[in-house]
Amino acid sequence: MALISLQITAALLLDILLGDPRRLPHPVRLLGNLGAFLERFYRKTEINLGLAGVLTLAAMIGAGWFTTFLILEVAAFVAPFLHILASIIIFYTTFCIRDLLLHAREVLLALEAGDLELARQKTGMIVGRDTNSLSESEIIRATVESVAESLVDGITAPLFYGFLAGPAGSMVYKAINTADSMFGYKNEYFREFGWAAARLDDLVNFIPARLTALFIPPAAFIVGLDHVHSWRIMLRDRKKHTSPNSGHTEAAAAGALNIQLGGSSLYFGELITKPALGEAWQELRPGHIREMNRLMLTTAGLVFLIFFPLGL
Repeated sequence: MALISLQITAALLLDILLGDPRRLPHPVRLLGNLGAFLERFYRKTEINLGLAGVLTLAAMIGAGWFTTFLILEVAAFVAPFLHILASIIIFYTTFCIRDLLLHAREVLLALEAGDLELARQKTGMIVGRDTNSLSESEIIRATVESVAESLVDGITAPLFYGFLAGPAGSMVYKAINTADSMFGYKNEYFREFGWAAARLDDLVNFIPARLTALFIPPAAFIVGLDHVHSWRIMLRDRKKHTSPNSGHTEAAAAGALNIQLGGSSLYFGELITKPALGEAWQELRPGHIREMNRLMLTTAGLVFLIFFPLGL
């Protein structure tokens, strides 16, 4: 366990340098494929959908934990250095810093080029809402919200559970988070099947989301954004969000950028209106995406530095 901090450091560097290995089997994508297969299977049976969702979630968690355990045990049996290497690679697959930065930047570049249709397509790769008719300001809002939320899902929560429980901790978290991202919607189609994934995801993100939100104002100070307003909006608006966790980081980010997040969006053809977070001191502009990327990266760095001594 004394090597956890060094393993996670190496994994983060790999992720920043390489991003997701598109042409190689990715365990998180494989967990998603397992979940999709089981959903299709159970929907063809007469089993209660709520129970089917629980069984699917349990299978994804079990597959994530057991596969990680098996890989590490076999690697340790062959050679100690292979165990270290396998741990680094497993950690690496649970982070998404580079991909998150690049996806948001692709939206930014499309907007700066005046290609609204391309910007909508790129936004659709990182958000769950319908993007076909989004205006420029709605694209910016969606992207900023996604980066603020993914800061937890894709970086600080895997860090938290990695330092707490090693590679298996990070992988189990990603299994839960993947199940929620696939099934945890409140529409009629997923409400019953995805309730367990949604509730468990809320639970495992409870501490990471709040911890991350506390580091956004200091990060805002470092990158020259409004750290005072970030504190104020985070404390005032964090509980307004329909999600018990997303509102913490989104409110802190809205305050740092002096913008307002929330509002109406289409999800699977259904109009969902979320409470407003922050104050519209500035009109949404493409540059806010660049600022959000800087804020995200700096916040992640601060969280990592706090945890680093714990894994030595």
